[in-house]
Amino acid sequence: MTDTPHPARQDATTYLAVERTFLAWIRTGLALMGIGFAVSRFGLFLRQLAATDTHFHVRSTGLSLWSGVALVTLGVLVNLLATIRHIRTVRELRTATWIPGRVSMEAILLAVLLAIIGIAMGVYLMAVR
Repeated sequence: MTDTPHPARQDATTYLAVERTFLAWIRTGLALMGIGFAVSRFGLFLRQLAATDTHFHVRSTGLSLWSGVALVTLGVLVNLLATIRHIRTVRELRTATWIPGRVSMEAILLAVLLAIIGIAMGVYLMAVR
């Protein structure tokens, strides 16, 4: 009798790793929502600052509100996609159809999207100064 390795669906460490990954995605989504909220309120902070100080001039474009809402929406989408991916991965592990080493297209898409947002914010900050 040969000693065969246990399938991934019976390995508790695999399930725990899937849970940790899911929780990391949830933290990422919540962080995006929190940053989005702060960004959207930054314009309000600048307007309040301008109202109390007559020497402080604010050139508001309304961009902070829209970029903040976009980041909150992105955070919600990250959490929804993470939930769908988690359910799919657990199902694949249960049915032993999980393929190790598969590239996470969601992670790549999020990284590219955040890079584009970062570049756009950098260009905006250079143009406004």
